[in-house]
Amino acid sequence: MHGSPDHSRIDDCDEASAATVAGCAAMTPHPKVDAIVDMYLSLADAEAPGLVEGLYLEGSAALGDYRPTTSDVDFVAVTSEPPPVEVIERIHTRLGVHPFDGVYLTWDDLRRDPATLGQRPQAHAGRLDRRGDVNPVTWHTLARHGITCRGPKPKDLDIWHDPAALAAWTDGNLDHYWRRLVTRASRIISPWGLACFGGYATVWLVTGVSRLHYTLATGELTSKTGAALHALQAFPERWHRVLNEALRLREEDTALPTASGLLGSLADHFGTPRRSLYASPFERRQDVLSFADHAITAAHNLYTSR
Repeated sequence: MHGSPDHSRIDDCDEASAATVAGCAAMTPHPKVDAIVDMYLSLADAEAPGLVEGLYLEGSAALGDYRPTTSDVDFVAVTSEPPPVEVIERIHTRLGVHPFDGVYLTWDDLRRDPATLGQRPQAHAGRLDRRGDVNPVTWHTLARHGITCRGPKPKDLDIWHDPAALAAWTDGNLDHYWRRLVTRASRIISPWGLACFGGYATVWLVTGVSRLHYTLATGELTSKTGAALHALQAFPERWHRVLNEALRLREEDTALPTASGLLGSLADHFGTPRRSLYASPFERRQDVLSFADHAITAAHNLYTSR
């Protein structure tokens, strides 16, 4: 059981902020990630020396699916005590809108079921939400795949894990988030309804529900790309075109949640040569929504048959 760790044995990264980044840079998947981690740790150490005792990457960077244009850098920052929110707000304000999104936890939090913790500070797009929700995916990803940028390696920590709790949360999230999103997106005259004509929503919906299906099928976690590849094996050929479309967009790394990203994705249908597997964005949109609905139902069935 770990409390606040003994800094005399923290990995090669505890001499100073610069040494931290230099020691961990080779572990990250891309120079852009190195630069963001370097900037964050420099700002955090200047603002509050000693506050951030552990820094770990999760998400696409940890799961081997980082895309420098479209991926966020997801982190878990660990402190000995709950951090002063005014301080971490200043850190993220100074960091700006770099895609560095994550949660602040204590060492004690890592040992506990997230369902018992309540809310914790979370950063997103340069802003700090003082009361962000936490879920077991973060704990399981950190324990199994986390990349260490400062602090002990995850294998040396007592990180809470409970496969049954992960499965139950995943099953609930299918309706609490994904089914509601599909319902909103089915209305064309709505933000998500319009977004579904573009590449970003195609990747988000198709791979998002596939990731939850993968977790309920295997008990493990996977990336967006890994989820689509799993779905190609798990679902009938009827759905292969939309899955391959999501894989194409993910690989090309251009599907952004912006107006320019939407226009660029629409051009995929009409350019020469046509890059999309669909002649029409309307046809693709229908397949995206239909697949998402089908995959949600299939994932629920996996959970109830456990």
